[in-house]
Amino acid sequence: MNELAQKYWDTYWEGKEKPQSVTSWQFGGTPDELAQLVAEGVKTATCSLHLLYELEKEPLPKVNDYSIVLNSKDDPVCMIRTSDVKIMPMKEVSPQFAYAEGEGDRSYDHWRKVHIDFFTNELKGVGREFSEEMLLVCERFELIDVK
Repeated sequence: MNELAQKYWDTYWEGKEKPQSVTSWQFGGTPDELAQLVAEGVKTATCSLHLLYELEKEPLPKVNDYSIVLNSKDDPVCMIRTSDVKIMPMKEVSPQFAYAEGEGDRSYDHWRKVHIDFFTNELKGVGREFSEEMLLVCERFELIDVK
């Protein structure tokens, strides 16, 4: 975690019982736009490729994980807490989840197109091809604070 994110975390929890762990990260694709949607309370969900967690040996998110969402300059924008995590094939993601992602017109068709394009590009970087059978890590979260 960078210095600004750490300061934001410490300041927010000053005088309160601080959770033990936090991560900080940017959304892929359009980090500034997506961070702003979270800060506005529009975006309450996100998903990522399960395969990338495996390849990067990263732990999967868990309920009650805290995260500081960063913009494209690595400045903290807001803090969230993960409220639900489900792993499922992309083809099983519901329209309700797509709507909660808060992007574009919030339709399932928009969500599907944008995510197929994004995941296809991400997978090229690791020598893999996209399939709607691929597992996604689908997270729901709640906004805790806006910087």
